[in-house]
Amino acid sequence: MSDEVYGGIEAGGTKFVCVVGNGPDGILERQRVQTTDPSTTLAECLEFFDRQSAIHALGIASFGPLELRPSHPEFGHITETPKPGWDRADLLGPFADRLGVPVAIDTDVNAAALAEVRWGAAKGLRNAVYVTVGTGVGGGAVIDGRPVSGLIHPEMGHVSIPRLPNDEFPGICPFHGDCFEGLACGPAIEARWGRPAEAVEDVESMVDMEAATIAAGFRQIVYVLAPELIVLGGGVSKLPRIHEKVNAALVDQMSDYAVMAEHQSDFVVPPGLGDDSGVAGALALAIDAC
Repeated sequence: MSDEVYGGIEAGGTKFVCVVGNGPDGILERQRVQTTDPSTTLAECLEFFDRQSAIHALGIASFGPLELRPSHPEFGHITETPKPGWDRADLLGPFADRLGVPVAIDTDVNAAALAEVRWGAAKGLRNAVYVTVGTGVGGGAVIDGRPVSGLIHPEMGHVSIPRLPNDEFPGICPFHGDCFEGLACGPAIEARWGRPAEAVEDVESMVDMEAATIAAGFRQIVYVLAPELIVLGGGVSKLPRIHEKVNAALVDQMSDYAVMAEHQSDFVVPPGLGDDSGVAGALALAIDAC
């Protein structure tokens, strides 16, 4: 790792995590900032970096949706979001103006995917996907070592997925009902079973259904992006044997098409960086900004 020091922000709906370092094993300072309104939250983050030694660049790994087209007048802004007060909030501008260093921004999941390719479970691979399943479902893709975005950034949580046989649960997505997120996220588990995942009595049935649902989403991702590995993170990824069960369900659902038979147990894996994939991704964005 480089001896140069970089800044990183993992910007989430409940907290912002600010770090200074040069990689996941080189985080020198860390501070959690509660997500309130934009002016208060960003001011606290700026104060954190004011107290640090000079950084070479800053990376921001943020919840979305984000405007990531550099030519767009709202580049670096959050776009339409249900998060109160954050609609059209400028994330990049205040840091670029105050710190006077290069500032890079991407989605939290794209950044996490980048970190996992650079240092984590997907290290050494060219193409990989990181998917978080928790309060929502989000996915980031790295192709040939670079995060993917274009007209918009990937919104894997909103792809349509095949319904499981005899499953009539309508889903909870306010936009699409039974999309990937509407069927698989943590709140969908609670709506389907009448209680949070940790309180469901028939754990095995719940995990089996969740694994099959996630696998249905991953099937779409595999056929479109052809990743060499899928990293599954987020709160739902802590369910017992979920990675093993998702991998098995995905192999079954793909019916030996392509090369999935070669990956009976090692295609869907937990994050190699644990809960630090996001902040490590922010540092990776900063390093690349230089």
